[in-house]
Amino acid sequence: MSALKYWLWLASMRGLGQTRAAALIDALGSPENIFFAAEDEWRAAADLPEQALAELRGRSTDRAERILELCDRSNTRILTMQDAAYPERLRSLYAPPCVLYYKGQLLSFDEEAALGVVGTRNPTAYGQNVTMKLCYQLAASGMLIVSGLAKGIDAASHLGALRAGKPTVAVLGCGVDIIYPAENKELYEDIAAAGLILSEYPPGTRAEGQHFPARNRIISGLSLGVLVVEAPPGSGALITANHALEQGRDIFAVPGNIDNRESEGCHRLIREGAILTARAEDICSEYQALFPHKITLAAPQTPKHLPRLPKVLERALPEEAQPVKVIDLTEKVKAYTPDQQRILLVIAKNAMIADEIISVTGLPAPLVLSELTMLELDGIVVQVPGRRYTLNLD
Repeated sequence: MSALKYWLWLASMRGLGQTRAAALIDALGSPENIFFAAEDEWRAAADLPEQALAELRGRSTDRAERILELCDRSNTRILTMQDAAYPERLRSLYAPPCVLYYKGQLLSFDEEAALGVVGTRNPTAYGQNVTMKLCYQLAASGMLIVSGLAKGIDAASHLGALRAGKPTVAVLGCGVDIIYPAENKELYEDIAAAGLILSEYPPGTRAEGQHFPARNRIISGLSLGVLVVEAPPGSGALITANHALEQGRDIFAVPGNIDNRESEGCHRLIREGAILTARAEDICSEYQALFPHKITLAAPQTPKHLPRLPKVLERALPEEAQPVKVIDLTEKVKAYTPDQQRILLVIAKNAMIADEIISVTGLPAPLVLSELTMLELDGIVVQVPGRRYTLNLD
């Protein structure tokens, strides 16, 4: 049996958990040694519940073999603690994950100026916009954005990094073959193509509430610090901030409206010593000396399309039976990037589904999907029945 199968056997054992698994590895050296050890050695290494002892006694690798089959079927790759590519930042944590599953481009995290970004799933327009702007600038300045692919602040952080043309990392609370939430399907595909999807849960594992606090410790563990944007009291974002503090990571927080409950958590963090963050330089300046070859303090200007954009078409007041007048679109789209201009000019003529836009413009599918998402979030583009995109004329 290969060493990999022993790792999967240990990581998938019911009733064991990462803390006890780490204790067994510390005491016995490897999953293979654990597999062949005597019961008194297991008991001496960790305080094991009966369920875990029963699994250890059984020495069955059936579950590990099924996981290997699922990984092959879903094109999921595996990283164990024995691999040189396993992040030292995670290895040094209390009870690190024994096994990580991933899709996409595996990064050298210990050489990256990684920043975890977390916040509410129900952000205000302010929270969403400031997250996209900051993450665009942070990614363009050389920082790696790590978040959880949830709706809201997580999604906005990934979008900001992708819009800067940089990879981003999504840590899931389910298997990497499960798209959760389903509404982030296109974002998931973009990240898998241009970044990394990561999880400690094997393929096929559904998203469950108890998975997310564990997921949060990986987001903070991979990062130098954690940026919190809009976190109401008791939110998962504040749990992540607590993990980060326990792990010795820096905490950054964006201030918000004092009357908005979504900002209460950030204001509390700032009172308790978190670094108030209003621009990318507030974070980059903390790490530029450590990563001079990666981080620049001269953050690029955020493109004009990230804030709320002016409309590119306007209706004139009707005059008797005269048709609606349309402002010259060619002149109006000059404020946008060339790729955005092509998309806007195409859908100005006819509402189209994404595949049609990709075909007509000749642009890469991930780029078109990313641009459409950004333009839709900004209100310039809307979806009409049939999942067709058109310009917003309201």
